[in-house]
Amino acid sequence: MKLFIDSADPKEIASLAATGLVDGVTTNPSLAAKSGQSLFDALAAICDVVKGSVSAEVTATETERMIAEGKKLARIADNITIKVPLTWDGLRACKSLSGDGHKVNVTLCFSPNQALLAAKAGATFISPFIGRLDDAGHDGMALIREIRHIYDNYGYKTEILAASIRHATHVRDAALVGADVATMPPAIFRALVSHPLTDKGLAAFLEDWKKTGQTIL
Repeated sequence: MKLFIDSADPKEIASLAATGLVDGVTTNPSLAAKSGQSLFDALAAICDVVKGSVSAEVTATETERMIAEGKKLARIADNITIKVPLTWDGLRACKSLSGDGHKVNVTLCFSPNQALLAAKAGATFISPFIGRLDDAGHDGMALIREIRHIYDNYGYKTEILAASIRHATHVRDAALVGADVATMPPAIFRALVSHPLTDKGLAAFLEDWKKTGQTIL
């Protein structure tokens, strides 16, 4: 499964990308507003350090303007993926943009039927928001399972990008049910490596080694 960072902060993304484990980035208007930078400058900086997909979201709500915004965003770098909302206008924009060879991420997916329409419109990625479903009392991970089943039934190439991830357990569960990608805030990415038994075990190994008086270098 690919791991994406959900952020528009170039410095933080560069720090995480240095691990060699970041496959891509997702951004949205809310994250861009929090970054305090020009959207285009931030996206260009992110694309310089992450060579995988970098999702840049349109802000228009009407098809033709979505297409125009999407094409402008795509000129920032070759690895930009145009992000559009899961509305009829967004699906029409997806169909047009993907037909022109652009990568498209269809976002704000909350049902299997929506995911089916996005795949038929040629989406590169579909972004089901599992955390928001959980917040509303539904089973977000069930949506991932259902989309996986539908896509596998018909051989759709659209990748399932698990979004709105709230904690590390969401990442694990998304991997178990077959999501192609999980995008997460930087803090959750960092938390993936953490386990108290790892820390405890390492401390014990180092203490035992110290007692020998030896060095490797």
